[in-house]
Amino acid sequence: MARPSAPWFLYLLECRDGSYYAGISTDVAARFAAHLAGKGARYTRARPPLRILAVREYPDRSAASRAEWQLKQQPRERKLAWLQAPIL
Repeated sequence: MARPSAPWFLYLLECRDGSYYAGISTDVAARFAAHLAGKGARYTRARPPLRILAVREYPDRSAASRAEWQLKQQPRERKLAWLQAPIL
């Protein structure tokens, strides 16, 4: 019997300079801690994150990656609204 895979999460961070950073992880709290410690993405090493703005769950890495790409295509003012919209 196959074990169900752990869900993946798309998250949006607010950085110190007011910019947003989107990423995916199976453990958002641990990933946020890594960003805070300067061990996350190059973007957040240069622009330390302040807080997690939004998180959305996906069934697998592939779905989370596709959603991350779609989110990154949105203009800044629509990113937060996109993540907070209800999932259909």
